[in-house]
Amino acid sequence: MIPRQSIEAECARRGKSAVVSGCVDLLQGREVDDALVLALGGPHARYVLSGGEGGRKGYWPRVWACRGLLYAWEKEAAPAIVQATRDEAWRVREMAAKVIARHRIEDAIGAVVGLQGDPVARVRAAAERTVIGLYDPGRT
Repeated sequence: MIPRQSIEAECARRGKSAVVSGCVDLLQGREVDDALVLALGGPHARYVLSGGEGGRKGYWPRVWACRGLLYAWEKEAAPAIVQATRDEAWRVREMAAKVIARHRIEDAIGAVVGLQGDPVARVRAAAERTVIGLYDPGRT
């Protein structure tokens, strides 16, 4: 199952609001149940849940939380996704920019403009695409 399908299935099981809330909890360092982490992270999540690659406190659960917000969005998640643009892990910052672009979160433009100077090229590229998309949706 691809991530979108897995996240949509989890929304059908527990409700979109619960999935969004769980994603926000992960982004803010709060505990969530293993089933949600598995739905967001796919097969690799088992390894992370067992302590691999930083475990629950590593960056992968936050990356997956952002990815979850790509496919399950509610405006209440906006502050958490803006906060994610300042995450120490570049993969989280990159995914946050993608979420902002997909959902056209105009209040996040300042955070994304700041990412255009990120030290990681992939984050800068995602930020550039996001800024272009927010100002000129026909170009993305």
